[in-house]
Amino acid sequence: MKIFIVGVGMDGDLTLTIQAKNVIENADVLIGSERAVKPFSGLCKRVFYCWKASEIKEILSNNLFYNAAILLSGDSGFFSAAKSLSAELCGHEIEIICGISSPSYFCAKIKKPWQQMKFISLHGEKNSIVRAVCENEFCFFLLGGEVTPAEICAKLCEFGREKIRVYIGENLAYPSEKITVGSAEELTKIECSSLCVLVTENPDFERVKSVGIADEKFLRGDVPMTKSAVRAAIISRLEIPGRGVCWDIGCGTGSVSVEMALQCGSGTVFAIEKNDTASELTQKNLLKFGCDNVEIISGSAPGILQNLPAPDRVFIGGSGGKLSEIIDVIFEKNKHCKIAVTAVCIDTLSECLDALKAHGISSPEIIQLAVSRAEFVGGHAMLRAENPIFLITANGGD
Repeated sequence: MKIFIVGVGMDGDLTLTIQAKNVIENADVLIGSERAVKPFSGLCKRVFYCWKASEIKEILSNNLFYNAAILLSGDSGFFSAAKSLSAELCGHEIEIICGISSPSYFCAKIKKPWQQMKFISLHGEKNSIVRAVCENEFCFFLLGGEVTPAEICAKLCEFGREKIRVYIGENLAYPSEKITVGSAEELTKIECSSLCVLVTENPDFERVKSVGIADEKFLRGDVPMTKSAVRAAIISRLEIPGRGVCWDIGCGTGSVSVEMALQCGSGTVFAIEKNDTASELTQKNLLKFGCDNVEIISGSAPGILQNLPAPDRVFIGGSGGKLSEIIDVIFEKNKHCKIAVTAVCIDTLSECLDALKAHGISSPEIIQLAVSRAEFVGGHAMLRAENPIFLITANGGD
């Protein structure tokens, strides 16, 4: 038996390739969701309405076919079941037939290039929306799950991105196809079909990943803030992955949380803070910098940490006298986690070293940062020193 995994385009008719058409006509059986298979009901073939890889495997194992065609909507390489199907059916001869994808079709309709688009599936998946839009000139959102175009537009407005241009495509290639264009603020109440896609256009997208953002760009209030030079050193040493999970313990103004979020645009940052005033200030800074990939957790560490997902990277800027216990929880969650700790006092440095030693880390990196800034007085530059800070970084499992 030979198995073909076939992308049938948007509608299985106008967007069906000749190659896919020939494979379908020569197949003994058609398998797929009802939407994918229904356009070929007139071919008088055996049909199974099924989309789960395990169920498809069972069908093919219990029947004898020479050529089986598994039909997938759109293209077999774009957020498709083709990958899981290929793994499930690895003992069979498989050929994948590409189809016309929704980005290819829709971007042709709105006359936009898509070679540099950021592709994001919200079809049953949780992904950052605002951060992706901030980082990219064009984003393509594959919808069909719980998130609607109106909710995306409302979220962009919440984070001050209400002027972003939005393109919405419904029921692509079907007679009921509809394309709507407007700003995010104009489309917060739009009602759409569940079968839709959305493209954002942001000409003012972030062209660089900032590190050590200037202090004056943050909203400050009376809450302590990790200064720019120290933040730059922290972020540099943590080497934050783009899809990681980060904790910022004692987030204060949220300046480190913001810097973490900019580095892990497809990940999640948990900003932990027990002070309500600081939490409110953090939220304001997250809105300002478009960081919807940060979740503020109100409470005291280490107790509040137990229910969080295991971190890849952690910064401890405030421990409330519980530094050793916090480090214990971090390495219980992930023994390979990389952490950074700042300390102003020698006592805190000593406590940190003892806590790391208890986890087999005897040689962490320790640097002292002594930053002086120039102030101009009477036409002369005067250097004013900030408090020196110890920065301890360590890799768990080393």
